[in-house]
Amino acid sequence: MKKLLTLLALGASIVLVGCSDNSTPVEGKQYQALPANLSTYRLPQVTEVFSLTCGHCRQMEGELEKIEQLTGQKIGKLHVTFNESAQISAMIYYSAEMQLAKQPDHEMMADLFAAVQMGEGATNTERKQAIDKAFESRGLISPYDLDEEQQTQLFKAIHLADEISTKAEINAVPTFIVNGKYQVITSGHQDVDGIANTINFLINQQ
Repeated sequence: MKKLLTLLALGASIVLVGCSDNSTPVEGKQYQALPANLSTYRLPQVTEVFSLTCGHCRQMEGELEKIEQLTGQKIGKLHVTFNESAQISAMIYYSAEMQLAKQPDHEMMADLFAAVQMGEGATNTERKQAIDKAFESRGLISPYDLDEEQQTQLFKAIHLADEISTKAEINAVPTFIVNGKYQVITSGHQDVDGIANTINFLINQQ
């Protein structure tokens, strides 16, 4: 039972399948072709699609360093905007990426996930204080205090993320886009080693 619960916590509705880390990934089970070629957006070769509101994405964040080691790839990030809560958390994420001129490190991501996912008992004031702290402790401006020029830049980043995730028809996270052409089906894997195996397979596909 403990093993099953651990596997379920790995990603969105993880399903146990009969494949080993060394097996060849199967289209429709471990990955699928995207409905649109996203190569024109110049995404990183491997891009995680996520949301700060997603508990499974928070768990996946802790596994990204291992996936990067197994694939030899620096994994990029794309925050989805497919509902109101995701749009709000996208503003928080891209406020950080915009000011850093790069994606936040794992430590800041952990703070952002914790702030957004404080739980039902937390007040809006407490959430705002946690978000403010995650930014201000790093010398960054809180998303609540951006000036007009920064807000304009932020909305451009969010619009681009929305355009990409809409064209890719992403409706569940976490997932990974590879080569701008393929989407990893995380629920088709037993563990992160299997996910890394599929990513390595897709990197070599045309």
